[in-house]
Amino acid sequence: MRTRWIRLWQWTAWGGIGLSLYAGWLTVDDLRDRAAGERAIGAACGGLVPPAEVMDLHGGTGRAETGDSDRIDVRLPASACAVYEVPGPGGTKSLFTLTVWSSGHSKALNPIGDEQRFEPFLERGDPRKADSADSADVTAVADRRPEPRPLADGVLGRYGDGYATVRAECGPGSAPKAPALLYVTARADYDDVSAADRGRLARLARAAAAGAADRIGCRARLPELPEQPLPTVPSALRPAREADGSCGWFAAHLARQGTAGLPDRFLATPALAANPVESCLLAVGPDQVERIAEGLPDTERRSARRALEHSPWWLRTVSYFGPEAHTVSYDDLGKDRRIGAGTAGYARNVWWASSVCDGRPALHTLSSSYTYDDTFTPERMSALFRAYVDDVTERRGCTRVTHPTAKDFRSLGD
Repeated sequence: MRTRWIRLWQWTAWGGIGLSLYAGWLTVDDLRDRAAGERAIGAACGGLVPPAEVMDLHGGTGRAETGDSDRIDVRLPASACAVYEVPGPGGTKSLFTLTVWSSGHSKALNPIGDEQRFEPFLERGDPRKADSADSADVTAVADRRPEPRPLADGVLGRYGDGYATVRAECGPGSAPKAPALLYVTARADYDDVSAADRGRLARLARAAAAGAADRIGCRARLPELPEQPLPTVPSALRPAREADGSCGWFAAHLARQGTAGLPDRFLATPALAANPVESCLLAVGPDQVERIAEGLPDTERRSARRALEHSPWWLRTVSYFGPEAHTVSYDDLGKDRRIGAGTAGYARNVWWASSVCDGRPALHTLSSSYTYDDTFTPERMSALFRAYVDDVTERRGCTRVTHPTAKDFRSLGD
């Protein structure tokens, strides 16, 4: 009997040792996988970001892979790296993308207009909107592309719920071939980004911007990130008569001109004196669409009401200050057309004016969704855009304001 117990004890002991060795082997294997993932991220992203920080996104991952063709090369005007988490055998999930883009690229850093990629609203039939309480009201929430918020005062850059873009303005002492401006974007490629990950993305973008600027000889001052957590970016629109922040000018315009034919909703960003990019989104709700449609000719009324189903009606104003004023473009039948600082004009549902603010150029723009644009008279659009430009230039202390001419607004009827 005693011999039997001794043997049982021995087998138990050996089993425990075997399990410990197996657990240790698994731990070593996990560490090896993580180390391999970190090396891959370092190579693909040019050593610009801490790989461990990337692998800690989305609750953390023990294994990561990178795209074979996606590599960061800061010597190029634009490059990117992509990272994928490996949740199990035979599958990957998009995790993270880092993009480095300079003003030396043939395409502008700040495109504007009414292209699909700038559309702020999901259409009613979009499956991503099906579960929303506002699924029947397409302009209640900017669920596709809300206005980005400034990082601190905006000099460092801006962020959304799932990305952060840090800007490096190359100043005196920069290398002769350094661009005027560098944008670095760290983006989470998954839904429901947490507040912790939002902060992590901002740190990754700033670290990458500092590293990229240093390598290309760009002398830039990068402010520190705000100490407080980055809040969720607002996406719900509010009544236009309550417009504030970057949209405050519109409430004043409604008080003077009335609401006929104009948007009845807004989504603003903070109006900060140092922010180099300031935007305001205006949109038309279902009741206002109906009122506008009633005043249109019969041939146009039906198409106007289609805005309740798709092609939502919206306007977006954006002002660009300093080097950003040289990085604005619109799409002209597939061609990227730069807008020159110091000019004013109209093209393809885009209007622009210019000024000089604090001794540096500024560009003030208005983009209109193409179906809404058709409902405006030249006089109403001219008054609206002038109200915006006059307000932002007065608030910023700008001079040498150049407005579009009357012929630019007559283009509405062409």
